[in-house]
Amino acid sequence: MMFLAGCGPAAQGTSESGSSTSDNADDGEAVLGDGKTLRVGMEAAYAPYNWQVSEASDYTIPIENVDGAYADGYDVQAAKIIADALGMEAVAVKCDFSALIDMLNNGQIDIICAGMSVTPEREDSAIFCNSYIDDDIAMVTKKDSPYASATTFADLAGASIMGQAATMYDDVIDQIAEVADVNHMTPGETVPAVVESLSSGTSDVITYSMLSVPKLLETYPDFVELQMTDKFEGSEMPDNAAVALGTDQSIVDTINEAIDSISDDDRQQMWNECMDRQPA
Repeated sequence: MMFLAGCGPAAQGTSESGSSTSDNADDGEAVLGDGKTLRVGMEAAYAPYNWQVSEASDYTIPIENVDGAYADGYDVQAAKIIADALGMEAVAVKCDFSALIDMLNNGQIDIICAGMSVTPEREDSAIFCNSYIDDDIAMVTKKDSPYASATTFADLAGASIMGQAATMYDDVIDQIAEVADVNHMTPGETVPAVVESLSSGTSDVITYSMLSVPKLLETYPDFVELQMTDKFEGSEMPDNAAVALGTDQSIVDTINEAIDSISDDDRQQMWNECMDRQPA
């Protein structure tokens, strides 16, 4: 695929299987890539998971293939923790999301941290490590709304509900419509547009990132999250790191241990801080 060549640096330490695992010449210990620089594949354009900035900070890592650029975001914070556990320094390699799996198995990157969830198709092409963040879909209304006490989809009968266009946040509204007569509104093109619809009274209920609800309620104190007993099917959105097929199991174990060491409270705090720092 010709476009891959322009997305990142040349492969290094790539085995015949496509894995970027190599053996440490001194002690035979398996390492990723060169064992020193952890090349982390991401878009650097998907806030709050990852985005590009022009100045370095304690939160950033350099973008190897973009001069003078740095990456920030939740994926970056996870990548820094993983790199530290591996005894490596993380750098980002910026590329299209659709190219990441191929780049991984071509040895152009060592790991993917890019807001990517494991799917059966992807699992055939890479080794997915444990999730370092898990999001889901929540619903939000106003505190004085007649729907504020809703706990089931049936309780939302008559509500005008909006989600973001071309995302699961819009798709799941159909699950509500299967059991209640609701107005599945034309979706908003952006998250701010969806939020504004609720703020202005155009919609009664919106679908929203569960992880991002706490910050939303800080900004809009008249909003409230619905405490639903009915749950959407297939709405879970884990964020998994991925390494190439053939990567030594000891490396996978080290990555999983690093991920598992991040407490739920720390994950939420990291997310909230990324929400505060992300570009407008």
